[in-house]
Amino acid sequence: MIRAVLFDVGGTLHEVHHDQEMADRFSQRLLDILSAHGVALPIGAAALTPLLHENAEAYKHWSEESRVELPSPRIWSEFYLKDFQIGEELLAPIAEELSWMYDATRVKNVPRPHMRQTIETLHEMGMVQGIISNMISTSFVPRLAEDYGIAQYMSCLVISASAGIRKPDPAIFELAAAQCGVPCREMAYVGDTLSRDVLGCRNAGVALSIQIRNPSIAHRDTAFAGTGLAPDVLIDDLSEIPGIIRSYNQPK
Repeated sequence: MIRAVLFDVGGTLHEVHHDQEMADRFSQRLLDILSAHGVALPIGAAALTPLLHENAEAYKHWSEESRVELPSPRIWSEFYLKDFQIGEELLAPIAEELSWMYDATRVKNVPRPHMRQTIETLHEMGMVQGIISNMISTSFVPRLAEDYGIAQYMSCLVISASAGIRKPDPAIFELAAAQCGVPCREMAYVGDTLSRDVLGCRNAGVALSIQIRNPSIAHRDTAFAGTGLAPDVLIDDLSEIPGIIRSYNQPK
């Protein structure tokens, strides 16, 4: 019996669209904030944008291997801005602001069709709901849930930046289960990746793994081709979820 449905954020509740102009504006804002705090970097926004991307990819690879989410001052000091040797103590007062900006303003986040309607329907069905998200910002997901009008339906918001662990580590799913009051064996989880979401479900013993198609991040799952790892259900639209849960919960 499924009693809870939990969601990933990026690629699941919304699609993430990359835009060069937005990325360069973010880089310039980052330079301005650093300068205001006494750190002037010897680089322009146009050159900083691809460097940030390269360093962020290095951190993503490291964190996926280790399943550890570092505190944001360390992320910015040791990875994103590692070329400039800025100490954590200088970055600490602004690291969370930079982390929120990185996911909120550097890219365009577009809510998936039927996102809010699906969550409202699941609420009407009596489902406990929540979010498990790999995010370097502690504030991005709570603010997003408010902006999307779904915060009132969420019994837990488990974010790697706060937990210090990342999907696919089973511990982050178990933490969400404890906060929601529903064990993993009675939970469905909706995400867009094999490498983090489906594998995390398998590691944690989540009852039902639902993957929503997201061709833009398929390259991150190439290592799992031919391994047999697959979701229980593959969907194209969030509106499919209530019917899937009803079918799963029908007496066998």
